[in-house]
Amino acid sequence: MTTSNQGNASQRRAASPAILVLEDGRSFRGRAYGAVGETFGEAVFSTGMTGYQETLTDPSYHRQVVVMTAPHIGNTGVNDEDPESARIWVSGFVVRDPARTPSNWRSARTLDDELAAQGVVGISGIDTRALTRHLRERGAMRVGIFSGPALDGPAGSGLADEAALLAKVQSAPQMKGADLSAEVATKEAYVVPAQGTKRFTVAAVDLGIKGMTPYRMAERGIEVHVLPATASAEDVYAVNPDGVFFSNGPGDPATADHPVSVMQAVLERGTPLFGICFGNQILGRALGFGTYKLKYGHRGINQPVQDRTTGKVEVTAHNHGFAVDAPLDKVSETPYGRAEVSHVCLNDNVVEGLQLLDRPAFSVQYHPEAAAGPHDAAYLFDRFVQLMEGQRA
Repeated sequence: MTTSNQGNASQRRAASPAILVLEDGRSFRGRAYGAVGETFGEAVFSTGMTGYQETLTDPSYHRQVVVMTAPHIGNTGVNDEDPESARIWVSGFVVRDPARTPSNWRSARTLDDELAAQGVVGISGIDTRALTRHLRERGAMRVGIFSGPALDGPAGSGLADEAALLAKVQSAPQMKGADLSAEVATKEAYVVPAQGTKRFTVAAVDLGIKGMTPYRMAERGIEVHVLPATASAEDVYAVNPDGVFFSNGPGDPATADHPVSVMQAVLERGTPLFGICFGNQILGRALGFGTYKLKYGHRGINQPVQDRTTGKVEVTAHNHGFAVDAPLDKVSETPYGRAEVSHVCLNDNVVEGLQLLDRPAFSVQYHPEAAAGPHDAAYLFDRFVQLMEGQRA
C-alpha cells in the first residue's frame, strides 16, 4: 500500500463510528482505530505515558483490551527495533487522542496502520479518564469493541442494538481461570548467546517472555536457553544450567500446575532460581502460598516498589492482574526452607517479590528488563548472577 493509500485508509477508519461496551452495561462511543470489526477481552488500563509499542507486543497482555491513560498516543509511530515479540498480543486498544502524524526519526509507519495490518480492533476519541475511573471503582472486567459491519443494525443502519452487543461481551471468557501461557510461549527451544565471554548457562522457561529479558542476561555473559512452557524438569536440566529462570506471562496462576511442578523440581535440587511477574506467582504457589485476582491490577512503567532487603525504593514496570497471598510481617516456613516477602508495592502493599532464605531462589512481580520503563530494577539480574557465582564457588 502506498503512503497516500495508507493515509486514505486511516482517514476512512477514523470516520467510522465505534462503540466500547463493558460487561456491566456501560458504553462509550468513539471512532474506529486500527482494524475495523469486533473484539473481546478483559478491560485493563496502563498508566505509562510512553512505551506503547512494547506494551502492545508484550505476550502478558494476551486476551486483554488495553486502555491507555495518557491521552496522546502514537506520536512516535511504530518502528522495527522496539517490539518485544513477533506480533501484537493485545486483543484491543483504546486511546483518547491518536496522533495524526508520527514524529520520530525511527518511525517506519503509523500506529493506526500497524494495528490495522495485524488485525487489532481499537477505538479512539473516547473519554479514557472516565473509563479508567470506572475500572478503578468497579474493577477490571470483560469488554467488547465494535465497529464497521459489527456495529451495523437492521439494513446496515449502523445502529446496532446495545443489548445484543452486551450479551456478546457477557458470553466472552473471563480472565480468572484462564490458562494462557502455552498459547504465547515459543513452540521450539532456542538459544540467545552470551555477549562477550560466556560465564553461565541459564534455562529460561518461556511463559510469555519478552525479547529484552534474555538480552539483559546475555549482556552479563549468560547463554540463555529459552524453553517452551511445556518443558519438563528433564528438559530444563538437559542444558546443564547454572540457573533457571521463569518468565512473565498471561493468565491465572491458579491454572499453572505444570510450571509449578517444574519449579518445585528446581527448588528440590537447589539450583539458583529467578522468576519475574508470572514467575513470581509460580514461586508463590511452589512455596505453598495462594494467589488472588487484583481489583484492577498494576500496569504501566511508573509503579513504586520498595526492596525490603535494602530499603531502597525503585520505580518499576508492571503488568499483572494477579498477586501472591503471602504474609508481609513474618518469615514463613515452606517445604524448601524459610521464605519472606522481599519487595512490596508502595501504592497498596501488594506482594512484589519473594526470596528463600535457605536456598538460592527469589522472584519479583514486575519487569526488571525495563522495556519500556526505568532501569531502577536492573540490579536484579546482577543478583541472579551473584547467586550463580555463589553456587559455583
